[in-house]
Amino acid sequence: MDIYGIKNCDTVKKALKFLDNADQSYTFHDFKKEGVDEDRLASWEKQVGWEILLNRRGTTWRKLPDDVRDNIDRDSALAVMMENPSIIKRPVVELKGQIHVGFKADDWTRLIG
Repeated sequence: MDIYGIKNCDTVKKALKFLDNADQSYTFHDFKKEGVDEDRLASWEKQVGWEILLNRRGTTWRKLPDDVRDNIDRDSALAVMMENPSIIKRPVVELKGQIHVGFKADDWTRLIG
């Protein structure tokens, strides 16, 4: 299980604590320190769509220029995510060839079986 996110994100903290309490092993990749690989981001987008990956609730989104926010589409969203990985909804989980975005304890209980 690979987890992608930002270490100081409250949602990521909850997710990691959940995994630790469930004694589930994982590898954590910090967007702030490691960025995100373009091929990996494209793969995620193919599986879940850019609309799911793009976090429109955070400060990074609010700081974007109005014209960027108003005209966002797949290509511009991917470019923004490459430039500002903190705008990717967190956490992103890679498990058994599938991608899961966000954290809800009930969903993750089913996810880890």
